[in-house]
Amino acid sequence: MPSTVHDFSVTNIMGLPKSLADYKGKVLLIVNTASKCGLTPQYAGIQALYDTYRDQGLEILGFPCNQFGKQEPGSNEEIQSFCQVNYGVTFPMFDKIKVNGKDAHPLYQHLKSVAPGALGLKTIKWNFTKFLVDADGNVVKRFEPNIEPEQLTADIEALLDSSA
Repeated sequence: MPSTVHDFSVTNIMGLPKSLADYKGKVLLIVNTASKCGLTPQYAGIQALYDTYRDQGLEILGFPCNQFGKQEPGSNEEIQSFCQVNYGVTFPMFDKIKVNGKDAHPLYQHLKSVAPGALGLKTIKWNFTKFLVDADGNVVKRFEPNIEPEQLTADIEALLDSSA
């Protein structure tokens, strides 16, 4: 049974395998995303966090998901283009995945089990649920979709300071 985020492999948006062990020593923000959601403008705030903290050790990992209102219907190529053109996204994006149900990606099964949502529910409620992970790969905190990226600043800075 995997014990940290670093124990997982994923597929990047270009279809290539990526070990999350490559991010050892980095603070991670993992987000399930969608291009046609009322929360889609959060891409701008997430990119701003990346611009501000990347050089200090923050990596942001975006996982497109079409499970909520079918708000991410495009191909990986369409998703990547949309994110770059509309929000200037430069943080790593990954293959479209499922975050709930029997076909949920193993990474998200892990995230939900170690950081359940309100009332201990082990499901993702909507697009733009965010998980903050320390430099050792441990999930530290879960933020529900309505939490704006700017509201994560203090938590991110605290983890960056502790891993420096």
